[in-house]
Amino acid sequence: MKQYVVDAFTKEVFRGNPAAVCVMDAWLPDEVMQKIAIENQLSETAFAVKQGDRYGLRWFTPGGEIDLCGHATLGTAYAILRFYEPEADAVSFSTMSGVLTVTKKDGRYEMEFPAYDLKEVPVTDEMEAAIGARPLAAYMARDLLCVMDSEDFVRNAAPDQEKVAALPGLLLHITAAGKDYDCVSRSFAPKLAVPEDPVCGSGHCHIFPYWAKALGKTELLGWQASARGGAVYGRVEGDKVFLGGEAALFSEAEIYPEGK
Repeated sequence: MKQYVVDAFTKEVFRGNPAAVCVMDAWLPDEVMQKIAIENQLSETAFAVKQGDRYGLRWFTPGGEIDLCGHATLGTAYAILRFYEPEADAVSFSTMSGVLTVTKKDGRYEMEFPAYDLKEVPVTDEMEAAIGARPLAAYMARDLLCVMDSEDFVRNAAPDQEKVAALPGLLLHITAAGKDYDCVSRSFAPKLAVPEDPVCGSGHCHIFPYWAKALGKTELLGWQASARGGAVYGRVEGDKVFLGGEAALFSEAEIYPEGK
């Protein structure tokens, strides 16, 4: 079975967020897809199957299946539009989060995603202990979003993974206003066996709606300040977030789920 590793939200390999992408003729059993994700030990492995004029798409972390993933969607679109449908300029996916469409635009891949409805929640001592500083504000949707007081703190933070895992929400995102970007953020997912997600697309479906409102603008440029780093272009329109990014192919391989 063919598997690609695509570095998403970057135009250089070894940057951005690597996703494994398996484009298949038919679905494998769930337990096999989970084992492949564990074997890969990347934050996500994506599995796609052609279904009419769309592809079915599912995402697995080493800790389980997830309902939405930006970088692995970008990586899958890159692989399909490069190797399977090179004449097309867009591809649509049927997913747990509805139909997601990725379009080639201005040298990038733009993804139409749902915006999470953020609810402000009280800042707690547990958040402060996990993050290492007290957030200015906190918001909940699928994930917990904590707004910090400085870009420097976000870049240098070393959250306590065990305490992060005890916080509400599937992932923890910390964010602050940026000097060269509208916002700078980092994303942590110990509940999914991913200590830090290098560049989190679904996280920006929380991050960008917050900053669009806070800054009074609809077009945003974010920087994910992980060790690998990556730029995320965003546009917020009502209940939709359009995420844009580049991609680079790291590897193309044959894998053998049943051995050889």
